[in-house]
Order: sequence, then structure tokens, then C-alpha cells
Amino acid sequence: MRKDFNLLLINPWIYDFTAYDFWSKPLGLLYIASILKEQGYEINYIDCMDRYNQELLKLQNKEFPKKDEFGRGPFYKEEVKKPEILRNIPRRFSRYGVTEDIFLKELAKIPSPQAVLITSIMTYWYPGVFRVIELIKKVFPGIPIILGGIYSTLCYKHATQFSGADYVIKGNNIRDLFLILEGLSGNKNDYSKYEKGLSYLPYPNWDLYSNLDYICILSSRGCPFRCSYCASFRINPELEFRNPHEVVKEIEYWDKRRGVKDFIFYDDALLINPEDNFLIILEELIDKKLSIRLHTPNGIHVRMINQEIAQKMFQAGVETIRLGFETVDPHLQSETGGKVTNLEFKKAVDYLLKAGFKTSQVGAYLLIGLPGQNLQEVINSVRFVIDCGAHPRLAKFSAIPGTKIWNKAKSHFNLKGVVDPLLHNDALLPYLSSNITIDDYQKIRLMIKSLS
Repeated sequence: MRKDFNLLLINPWIYDFTAYDFWSKPLGLLYIASILKEQGYEINYIDCMDRYNQELLKLQNKEFPKKDEFGRGPFYKEEVKKPEILRNIPRRFSRYGVTEDIFLKELAKIPSPQAVLITSIMTYWYPGVFRVIELIKKVFPGIPIILGGIYSTLCYKHATQFSGADYVIKGNNIRDLFLILEGLSGNKNDYSKYEKGLSYLPYPNWDLYSNLDYICILSSRGCPFRCSYCASFRINPELEFRNPHEVVKEIEYWDKRRGVKDFIFYDDALLINPEDNFLIILEELIDKKLSIRLHTPNGIHVRMINQEIAQKMFQAGVETIRLGFETVDPHLQSETGGKVTNLEFKKAVDYLLKAGFKTSQVGAYLLIGLPGQNLQEVINSVRFVIDCGAHPRLAKFSAIPGTKIWNKAKSHFNLKGVVDPLLHNDALLPYLSSNITIDDYQKIRLMIKSLS
């Protein structure tokens, strides 16, 4: 006989110098919520970052959170004491999301769980994870805590040593979670189908949110490239695709069920093998004539954009395009991964503009602060992107363990010994780099504003 087993799932706070809801949702945790529900577990959910939390809105004397036309907006924040290791950084440090009092009230509303599952995103946001774990232990003493996500994968040793979680999961194999839950509950689960790939997963449980401005979509997982600064391959080692017809069905489902109009692709390799994947999605969406908008914030691969793809992206309602360009310097392009050339970038932007996109819709990510990179190279990159007809988007370099550039970055930024994940934060770049200072960074931002 199956025992009832109640689980609490939590998306923790962000502790940082800055944070903003640029279509930020814990998609992996929402997939897990649906899988667990499908397997008969009872689910409660607290998202510390939910800007629609009613108690939070009441605190701010608001009926709705501030947002732009695509659902993006600022998180509520309260200044907190800076961690000692960041004491010399001349910026305010805050907890973003609901207040601790609101979080405790949310905990008081739910029955005592048999286990708590906590996700983690940026490695340097771990203080929010730790604080949630600390409070859970006070409110529900003795209840097992299971930690997963990006931080626990990239900083597994740190998480096991310091988080206070009873179980830490590395990677995204659903088997690891079910083995823990089976040991705790005594229930046996048939999770074999979920191991077959993305196409066998249920839709993420977006119904855990009472209000939704946007929905995040995953049509693939992983990336075939191995850029020197990127840790995507450590989180998703294999490249796999979802059935594109199922992706369209999901978009249509949430459009009809929740009336959502903005869909955000979380893919790291959206344009890989387009004839078998993204083009099919675009063509079906064009045929269905849905009144929706698509956004690609993760940086699509420039080399894959041709006239057909650009035209169909425009026809299907793609609203926001972010291109992964990184630098105009051919040597740095080759050194960081060789995924794009200047000519390929110019051709791609030409295709997009001729298809009907505006310059304001076509953003190009430019890395700033790579070890050894100088200010003039960044300025040249900015000018080249603007001359091509796109809009430069500065992406501050973040040193991430396990990447090809990690050891070089440690040496360049003088990160000695065991590096605290707080020092992975890209906000620290202008204060740690000897090549690009905070004044340089601000000058480039002003230059982009004046030239765009």
C-alpha cells in the first residue's frame, strides 16, 4: 500500500548587489513538481522570488508588481549585512524576494512535510539557500532537506560541507532524487520514462503560480559547443532535443489555459539542427496564428541564422533576440570557443534586419572582463556591433569553476586557494580586474547609450 508523502518545494531568495526579474523562474524545480505529482506525491510550493505574493504586495501598498510590457520587473529588496569576504566592495548588498516574516507565514500555512526540496541557481546566491535551510530546520526540525540545482552541481563539495542540507544532488538525473525519496518514504516509483529524455517529461507545474506574466519553455537541453567561459556542459553534459510538435502543443496549452502571451526559450542551443527542431516550431506557430510573443534571452548561435530562419522568426512572433557574439577580436573568438566570426555576425544581423526586426530587438552579448582583455578591445566590439545594426549588451565575465578558463581566471583575479563561490559574482569584476576598472565599465555603458 502506497504511503502518503507530503513534500515542500522551495525556490530560495537571491542575496546579491543587484537582481531583476529578467524572466527568472526555477524551471527545473517546476518540472520536478509535475513529475512528483504524477508519481502521487503531495506538493506544497513556496517561491521566495514570487513578485505576485499577496502579502508582499500588501507590504508595498500595491495591487500589482511593477513590470514592463513583457512581464519583467524589479524584485522587492531589503538591505542586509555584506558577507565578510565582500566587505571591501563599495556597494549595498540585499536580500531580494519576499521578507523573512512573509516566508515564515507561508510555512505556517502548510502541513509539516516529510521532506523539503530546495533548488539553487547562481553559485554566488548560496546565502539565500543557506538561510532557507536554516529557517526550515527551526520550523520543521528533523525533516530531511534535499538540495539540488546549479549551485549544488557546480559547487558540490561546498554545498555538502556548508549548506546544512541532508542530501545534495549533483546533476539533473531524476533517478538520484527518487532513490532518496524511496529511502525516506518506503514507496517505489516508476521513474524509467523520465530518464528517456525531455519528450517524456510532463509540462512544468506552472499552476503552482496564481499569477503568470510569462512562461519559460525548453525545447532542448545541453550545448554542442565548449566555450572556455561557459559551464553549461557541466550542468547538461549531453545535447538532447524535445519533440518540436510537443513544444508547440505546450505553448498552445498554456496560451489557452492561462492566457499567457510571452514565452521565453531557456535553451542554450536553440538553433542547433534547426530543420529538425526550431524551424518546425516556428512553422507550426505561424500556421496556428497564435497571438503570442517569443523571447530568446540566452544568446542564440549566430552561425545558424540564415534568411529562412530570420524570416520565420519574425513571422512567428519572436520579439526579443539575443545573439552570442562576445568579442570582435578574432584571436579571442578562437580562444573562447570559435563559434562565430565577424563576417558571420554581420550576415546574421543583416538577415534579421531585412526580415523586419528593429535594432532595439536584436541585442548582442559582449563579454567584458575576460582575463587579459583590454578596454580598447571592448570599445572596438561595441562599435562593430552598432555599425552592424545591432544593440550591444555588456555581459560581465564571471569566473566559474570547471570551465576551461577557470585556472587562468583564478590567477588573473588573484583568487587563491579554495575560492568562495561568492567570488564567482560578475558584479565583482570591475573591483577585481586590473585591466578594466569600474570607471572604464561606466564609460563603456555611457558610450553605448550615446551611440545607440
